[in-house]
Amino acid sequence: MENREDLKSIIPFLPLILRSSSLFWQPPILEALKALSKGPEHSNVDSGRLLALAISDLTNSFSFSPHALQGYSLFFDDLMPKDQATRWFKEVLPKMADLLLKLPSLLESHYQTSAETRIRMLEPQQPGLVLLSQELIAALLACSFFCLFPDINRGAKNLPTINFDDLFACLNESYEEQQESKIKCIVHYFERISSCMPTGNVSFERKVLPLQQKDYCISYPRADFWSNSNLSLCPFEVDNCRLIEDHQCSEALEVDFANQFLGGGALRRGCVQEEIRFMINPELIVGMLFLPAMATNEAIEIVGSERFSSYTGYASSFRFSGDYVDQKDVDYLGRRKTRVIAVDALCSPGKKQYQSDFLLREINKAFSGFFYQHKCQQYQELFQDDRFGEFKADKNVKGLRERFMNDAVPLDPSSSSQRAGGDLGNQPIRSPNYEGSQSVETEDRIGIVTGNWGCGAFGGDPEVKAIIQWLAASQALRPFIMYHTFGMKTVQSLDQVTQWIISQDWTVGELWNMLVEYGLQRFKGRTEAGFFSWLLPSMRRPTMAPWGCCTPHLS
Repeated sequence: MENREDLKSIIPFLPLILRSSSLFWQPPILEALKALSKGPEHSNVDSGRLLALAISDLTNSFSFSPHALQGYSLFFDDLMPKDQATRWFKEVLPKMADLLLKLPSLLESHYQTSAETRIRMLEPQQPGLVLLSQELIAALLACSFFCLFPDINRGAKNLPTINFDDLFACLNESYEEQQESKIKCIVHYFERISSCMPTGNVSFERKVLPLQQKDYCISYPRADFWSNSNLSLCPFEVDNCRLIEDHQCSEALEVDFANQFLGGGALRRGCVQEEIRFMINPELIVGMLFLPAMATNEAIEIVGSERFSSYTGYASSFRFSGDYVDQKDVDYLGRRKTRVIAVDALCSPGKKQYQSDFLLREINKAFSGFFYQHKCQQYQELFQDDRFGEFKADKNVKGLRERFMNDAVPLDPSSSSQRAGGDLGNQPIRSPNYEGSQSVETEDRIGIVTGNWGCGAFGGDPEVKAIIQWLAASQALRPFIMYHTFGMKTVQSLDQVTQWIISQDWTVGELWNMLVEYGLQRFKGRTEAGFFSWLLPSMRRPTMAPWGCCTPHLS
């Protein structure tokens, strides 16, 4: 098998053994999977209780002991209707076992593809991209269902858990209907892929803003990057009704209100925005296998995941509501045009979130996710080195955004930007299932679709976070930001405020300076007003002065 280094980084975390450059199941696991693949008449696994025993036997083969497996019994024997359970054990489970039998050959075929996109550990501070077929993803998720991933060293590598034992164990420890619905989403996914295996691809990318200046990329912004920026603000749209995943934009980056560990509590008790997204788009879970926790200058972009489930509610009211047929268009890499960007906000920041250092942390985190990784050189050409954030050219920002978006960059694997990893969303590489010509696609107004990032369980200020995301999207030269309020009262005046700001023709730097001044006053207790009510009385244009010199007149 070619490129042993890539394989060496991931093999300790796979349930396979490597021998003579080939991958194999351990003999006891292989025999058990063969029996399962032939149906309950051969395996005798026709109930949740027997499934739990089978999983226990499988994991004993490599000295891994999953958490209590009674949750499998509870779900399949007590919560799932009897006729559905009978069909599941007769039809779905054997196909999952058969898929696992194919895992070694699927991985070996995968390693015959481009070295730039092979599965490997995407280490912190190392930008890079992995492109997986949906069939390989399905096999890896079947490993999670059977709890086959070794748990050793995952914590040392800052990797989240990926086996499903905790997901089912939570159901058994304290029954909650939303936990049952999460499992229903996963079970439904396996029902769908067992009846018709999808043939597309999904990419997983670690995006990094280098902490030190490098030739190929813009570096982690300092305070004066934002203070001196004379970029205009991008259009801001507000949606009070739909959810992020139901947006009507042709294509956009959909913000995942992430934990620093990708997926958050998806495979435990969590049931808020990120966890729900990982349940209705289960292919996102596979990123948890090889993407360690994000640092402050990193984000994770996942392109192509398919949605399989419909749902209602949120948190304790979350309920699986049936099948979902994903109608998203497919790009030339075989990926659905669904772009999820995971960015983690400060957790329980309290009053410190108004300090300039923490405002800077949040805006840089958002910028890490929103900027185009593969267009680092274009960013550098637009921003001066000595006053990072200012244009070399005039302020015809609308025209600049159009040119920037439509500036296709052909793939050159030897280039420094591509060695850095790079978002392949605009690159003419050949995917495993791609049979067309290697034409270059241009990006079709890929804006930002977001909402109250870091404002629920994480305790952030919704008004401040909305402005921070707007500033980051504008600086990243995104063509628009679509903000979904989810009915939150705190941001009910968001549309009015943003339109007023746009009418003032402020730049990114001017609005940032206003936000920093507000944060200073709020932190020192000089005002208890929200940012919107603090800002709106000011009707004069701020000057491009240093921090703290653009104080609004308060009535």
